[in-house]
Amino acid sequence: MQNMDGYGGLLDDQLVTMAQGADGVAFSELIRRHRSSCTKLALSILRDRQDAEDEVQNALWKAYEHIGQFQQDSKFSTWLTRIVVNQCLMRLRQARRARFLYLDDAQIGDDSITLELPDPTRSPEQKLGQTEVATVLKREIHRIPPLLRNVFLLRDIQEMPMPDVAARLGISVAAAKSRLLRARLELRQRMAKHFGRLGPATLTA
Repeated sequence: MQNMDGYGGLLDDQLVTMAQGADGVAFSELIRRHRSSCTKLALSILRDRQDAEDEVQNALWKAYEHIGQFQQDSKFSTWLTRIVVNQCLMRLRQARRARFLYLDDAQIGDDSITLELPDPTRSPEQKLGQTEVATVLKREIHRIPPLLRNVFLLRDIQEMPMPDVAARLGISVAAAKSRLLRARLELRQRMAKHFGRLGPATLTA
């Protein structure tokens, strides 16, 4: 990897142009400059540091994926801020709308856990939709490679703090966060194949 010496004196728009040309060091410098403010913003919305850090990481990944689409008609910081806000609002909406039944017999190493989520009173059609979502979700979670699935189950299902997840799996926190991001992206893509752009909300809304 290139040394980052010399990048610090460049303007954001110069770094963006370089990042759009596949210069990973330029993108890293952009993230170094703006990550702290992004985290503060996410924390002000979500009121939970771990959730905020997770969504900032997701936002940065999206920014990396779509940097080529940034037209530079606004500041990079403004564009990145919009992505962070959208990620946080999406998390809040998902937290309100997450209504599934049971996903049993999930395996993490030699342990077996039951994934139990609340089942509010709903119409027969909605309950049927919930059952279908739970079935598909369970199947697709088990199709995620174990290396990624275990992090997802420990963090997003058991809601273990990220340091505990890393310790449980014998990896660094940074590695655990990276695997969690990849697991979420893969699960999102898998679920989208079944339910379209709205995901599970297609059946449970």
